[in-house]
Amino acid sequence: MKAIFQPGDTKHFTRHVREEDCAAFDSGAVHPVYATFALARDAEWCCRLFVLEMKEEEEEGIGTSLTVTHHAPALKGAVVEFTAMVKALYQHEIICTYEAYSNGRLIASGEQGQKVLKKEKLERLFSSL
Repeated sequence: MKAIFQPGDTKHFTRHVREEDCAAFDSGAVHPVYATFALARDAEWCCRLFVLEMKEEEEEGIGTSLTVTHHAPALKGAVVEFTAMVKALYQHEIICTYEAYSNGRLIASGEQGQKVLKKEKLERLFSSL
């Protein structure tokens, strides 16, 4: 794993809220707003942008934790700007905080963790399940 980031470094990601990002379950559509689970996916992606640069060819990242505090809604079609910031690095784990804004409003915040492990180790783990 490349040690190229330090606490305080940031990454950014923009999501235009699509139909498939809106709140829906097996029973059907709930609201025409950015679903918490879609927001969580995009928050994890924004934090993963660090891992994509840190990992070596024989390594891969795997999520270890994710928290989401959903502060306000964002309608379908809204632009949501994510900023992830490195909070801490522990051996092969990176912990990030993130915030998501739409039209200047904080819509979500939280923390996300990922470990960077050898692909071979992950394959052994997955095959043992």
